Amino acid sequence: MDELTPAFAIAVAAELAGMHPQTLRQYDRLGLVSPTRTSGRSRRYSMRDVMQLREIAALSAEGLNLEGIKRILDLENQVTELTSRVRELETALADEMLSKPGRRVFAAGQAGEVISLRAGTRAERTDQVVLWRPFVRRDNQLPR
Repeated sequence: MDELTPAFAIAVAAELAGMHPQTLRQYDRLGLVSPTRTSGRSRRYSMRDVMQLREIAALSAEGLNLEGIKRILDLENQVTELTSRVRELETALADEMLSKPGRRVFAAGQAGEVISLRAGTRAERTDQVVLWRPFVRRDNQLPR
């Protein structure tokens, strides 16, 4: 069982959160915490839902109104989802790099643009002259 498994009936979730079941129903109507529903339409709360209910109680005790709390929870949920997506992408990238070590993925073009390369190919070289100017300080003196 993980933190997202809907395991608690409303009475148990209310007790764990230190709230009245009617408060949980109100928060569900307002969209603050949305538990999953069984086939009989009864609410089932996960441990994550209970933690959010506790957070709502703490924020409310600090003087925030329910609309402000909803905005905070929405942003926290978005951060959680994005963090999870970043982990997925990092894992996929690491797997790709491990399965094809030394493979070139891209190169820089003449104007600094990114050029995709196929495996085993090299970027085209030119015989153009490139002018490089060293960094010049404000007093027009070259750095030492």
